[in-house]
Amino acid sequence: MNVYEAVASRRSVREFQGRPVAPDVIRRVLQEALRAPSGGNLQPWHLHVVGGERLDELKSIMRTRVQEAPTGEGTEYDIYPRELVAPYRDRRFAVGEAMYARLGIPREDKAARREWFARNYQFFGAPLALFCTVDRRMGPPQWSDLGMMLQNVMLLLRAEGLDSCPQECWAMYPQTIGKFIALPPERMLFTGMAIGYADRSKPLDALVTERAPLAEVAEFIGI
Repeated sequence: MNVYEAVASRRSVREFQGRPVAPDVIRRVLQEALRAPSGGNLQPWHLHVVGGERLDELKSIMRTRVQEAPTGEGTEYDIYPRELVAPYRDRRFAVGEAMYARLGIPREDKAARREWFARNYQFFGAPLALFCTVDRRMGPPQWSDLGMMLQNVMLLLRAEGLDSCPQECWAMYPQTIGKFIALPPERMLFTGMAIGYADRSKPLDALVTERAPLAEVAEFIGI
């Protein structure tokens, strides 16, 4: 698969098979992903990969924790701007409605939507979980480095026939995850990611989120 094919086929998968991911494959992917650009070569990322019995343990913890604290523990950064205006608000609304429509969950069924959202904390059945953390002293430029490295991970996973779902929702439970991965106080949880083989038989597999047309988001000057 070339880079164009990897970009076009990458999507946030929310239904995974139970098929395990070979340890050498995820190690190879992460080793190559670390070639991501980083200003000043700071390489501000730190990764935790969880699988096997430890992942089962974490899923069990989260089943209880989501019941105890359904709105989370308080994030350490704003996942979205506090005042999300158009067109960003509209794009977020559209993808949520498209997803729940495929699941057959109407907008008024809040309980069913909450139940579905809680599946985030089971990694949608994926056999591997990844957490990305960053030193608290880092600023926005270094956070952009994290995004480039994680994009490398997701594209390289596609090259290996694997899929993923980046999950910033894990930032809602920084205390629980910090304790589980023994996160030192100087590092902050940024995001989680589910990794595995997509279950192509499920309705959400056909969901491809729309992107704004190039003319809306790009300007060409002098060319």
